Amino acid sequence: MYLLVIALVLVLALIAIRFSNKFGVPALLLFIVLGISFGLMGLDFSDYNLAADFSSMALMVIMFYGGFGTNWNMGKPVAKESIILSSLGVVTTALLTGVFCRFVLGFSLFEGMLLGSVVGSTDYASVSNILRSKNLNLKYSTAPLLELESGSNDPTAFTMTMIFLSLLKGSNLSVPLMIFKQVAFGIGVGFLCAWVVVKLINKIHFDEDGLFTVFIAAAIIFCYAITDVLGGNGYLALYILGIYLGNQQFHGKREMVFFFDGLKGIMQIGLFFLLGLLSDYSALLKNFPIALYIMIFMTIIARPVSVFGLMYPFKLHKNQLWTVSLAGLRGAAAIAFAIMVVNSGVPLSSDIFHIVFGICLLSSLIQGSLMAPASKAWRMVDPNDTVLKTFNDYQDKSDLGFIQTRIHDDSPWVGIQVKELNLRFPIIIAKIERRGKTIVPRGDTVINSGDIIVLGGETHFDSTGHNLTEFTIGKKHEWIDRSIVDLKMPEDQLIIMLQRTNCDIIVPDGNTVLKAGDKLVMLQSDHK
Repeated sequence: MYLLVIALVLVLALIAIRFSNKFGVPALLLFIVLGISFGLMGLDFSDYNLAADFSSMALMVIMFYGGFGTNWNMGKPVAKESIILSSLGVVTTALLTGVFCRFVLGFSLFEGMLLGSVVGSTDYASVSNILRSKNLNLKYSTAPLLELESGSNDPTAFTMTMIFLSLLKGSNLSVPLMIFKQVAFGIGVGFLCAWVVVKLINKIHFDEDGLFTVFIAAAIIFCYAITDVLGGNGYLALYILGIYLGNQQFHGKREMVFFFDGLKGIMQIGLFFLLGLLSDYSALLKNFPIALYIMIFMTIIARPVSVFGLMYPFKLHKNQLWTVSLAGLRGAAAIAFAIMVVNSGVPLSSDIFHIVFGICLLSSLIQGSLMAPASKAWRMVDPNDTVLKTFNDYQDKSDLGFIQTRIHDDSPWVGIQVKELNLRFPIIIAKIERRGKTIVPRGDTVINSGDIIVLGGETHFDSTGHNLTEFTIGKKHEWIDRSIVDLKMPEDQLIIMLQRTNCDIIVPDGNTVLKAGDKLVMLQSDHK
């Protein structure tokens, strides 16, 4: 019976995703409603311990894949802003919410701060889902900013939740020492595990035995477990592991993206379904007014105050600040932390689980639905590009690929209209970048010297997995500053193309000197 229910839930969840994409209703909201519906139909589930175990596993996958999907080249220009929002922004939002709960709603001080900590972080799954499904290519690098912030702020909320849980238990812990261990071991172990994993990937060909995803899954579990044993923040370590691996080039990455994209989807479906299933209809109605007050306060006061205050030194645009403020959706992490609080056994005067339930429900419904129209009303959407380029996994799993090349003075394309190019292959000119501005190519658009042309077409899928490979030359690679003829490569291997960091595509010959950052495409013949 349980297997039948699980299968039915997954099928209904897939239908919910299609419904979400068509009508713009946040998919995660539909998963919650699905869980509530099964509960009302008599499916009894109240095992908070099982829910806690599942939510921890789900958050591990979501945190890792959130980092893995982050395009660091896109996010680097706004890294400072993102890190400040994901750390001090969470602290400020949580403390303001805690003060509101204490002096307006009558919570005890520590209990109010605990609730503020649980819902202090924004949800990466919800934010990325809205950006992708609505293709909200926000101006001023706002999409990468939100992506980095929402993907990295859960560890801060987790640390704050642990602190106030310990204070409510009457523990004699040293708060500064706990914060230091959470951050130091989280960052240190995350980078160390990432370095070791990349070394092993380059030395051991796991994909030959079909075990590559098993190896990555083992690395995720090990990284989290060892960090947690040392007293560090395992979620922070996983995010660093993910972002490090996601921005590396290695064989088998495409297959890994498909696997973890599906696994993340299952985890999100299960997590939000469990939230709905665990809820009690009468308790939800009883605590709904409190959840509504807190959600409104966070949306119109706590989040905007944090964003406007912390981002003031960076001189961001006002419409950009309002967009970032509205994007403070609550979701998966708040659910996991709320279940953790229930399982802690700390006596509380409030029903924190159903309050968090209501906050997530309202946040997905109201903020999630307003993101697209509000961004357009504030003139934050750039229709001439796609937000999908800010996500690593889009390019890694797409059959549509993009390359770009600069038009030099001696190019035969200079002075030619796009319609006169007479491209004989299934390739299109996706866009033209001219002096820092994006131009939508029309038939009568004339190509000038210095233009950067972005070409789009179907990528080649190598069914053998071995003939064509690509990798980027690292800063300490032995091939740096060496001519191809001096590499003494085997006769069955050939460098057929390289892309330089200035975006130029080069067809190399023996005298071509390789540079750090070059992306090489290599061909290897089949062995008979």
